[in-house]
Amino acid sequence: MKKIIALVMTLSLIFMVGCSSNSAKNTDDILNKDQKEIEKLAKGSTVNFYGWGGNEVLNKWFDTYVIPNMKEKYDISVKRVGMDIDTIMNKLLSEKKLQNDNGNIDVFWLNGENFKSAKDNDLLFGPFTSKIENYEKYVDTKSKDITTDFGTPVDNMESPWGKATFTVFKNGEKVENQITDTKSLKEAIMKNPGKFTYPAPPDFTGSAFVRNIIYDTVGYEKVANLPEDEKQVKEAIQPAIDYLNEIKPYLWNKGKTYPSTIAQLNNMYSDNEVYFSMSYSPNEVKGKIDSGEFNKNTQFISFDKGNISNTHFLAIPKNAKNKAGSMVLINYLTSIDAQASKSNPKNWGDMTILDLNKVPSEDRSKFKSSIDIKNPVPEIKASLVPIIEKIWIEEVANSNE
Repeated sequence: MKKIIALVMTLSLIFMVGCSSNSAKNTDDILNKDQKEIEKLAKGSTVNFYGWGGNEVLNKWFDTYVIPNMKEKYDISVKRVGMDIDTIMNKLLSEKKLQNDNGNIDVFWLNGENFKSAKDNDLLFGPFTSKIENYEKYVDTKSKDITTDFGTPVDNMESPWGKATFTVFKNGEKVENQITDTKSLKEAIMKNPGKFTYPAPPDFTGSAFVRNIIYDTVGYEKVANLPEDEKQVKEAIQPAIDYLNEIKPYLWNKGKTYPSTIAQLNNMYSDNEVYFSMSYSPNEVKGKIDSGEFNKNTQFISFDKGNISNTHFLAIPKNAKNKAGSMVLINYLTSIDAQASKSNPKNWGDMTILDLNKVPSEDRSKFKSSIDIKNPVPEIKASLVPIIEKIWIEEVANSNE
């Protein structure tokens, strides 16, 4: 009996090692194939795309444009799964701990501290972007906003999908002030008490607003390379914390509470409950203006010292079952037509990551509807973001408790 058990265990071990070797070999094989070979390998398969599902405009564009085109062009079925990035990260970390080599996530949407965490925890497949044909043809692969993600080197472990430029916008009918910096913004807020607020960090857009205030009051160069030390960060950004507390009595609900999400703030703006809102996607805002959801006199605000700009990316988990299909999907999402469709304010309105100088002249007109916010400035290190958010909660949100 013991011999039988030993034999079974030995065969099982050989099988597991064999599977592991085959898995590694399959990964190597994919990275050694060209685009046509990868497409052939992926034909007839299903790709599970995971990403934030809270934007219904984006969801509709993805479901009615991306999914049918992937099926028609490549015979690949794409399943979109709406899931917040924290849950995605926890799922990947759990699967790694359980040594699950057949995860359900094939492609996921991320950037910033989540990319850094995924990279540091060895959760990612790659480097793979050299096999993304449209990335090589149309993206400025040496641009800093492509090669770094919130200060973390990308190292071809994620592929760019879109760009975001933070901007505050106002109802021009209600607010006549010309706003170019934090000083003039403060004057407009005080002149219109109760009509300005921002989402409470760690909401993505609310957190960006706080960082943009830091950039304007302190200067990007003074915070870009700060160490991950709360005391030093707090000391450096104190002028911005003081500013946020100074405007607090003039905010909606006198700053006692803040909207929990950007969607809530946008609803308040639509209903004229506030005269300001903010966005990481100016094209999306233009779409809401054109549709009548936002006031037709909505005006964008560009700070003289710059508005935060960053890139969001797509990555493939190390344990993805369909890496070939994932690469075909990412290549398609980086194509001229998909990027142009995505950037149209009538669709999603997300800004393109393509270098228009590399796009054929006959195709450049497809991007003519995009909004351009001047003076983009890069993001700080991803590791500083949660420190700043913690300081905001303690020094601003809880300052009257």
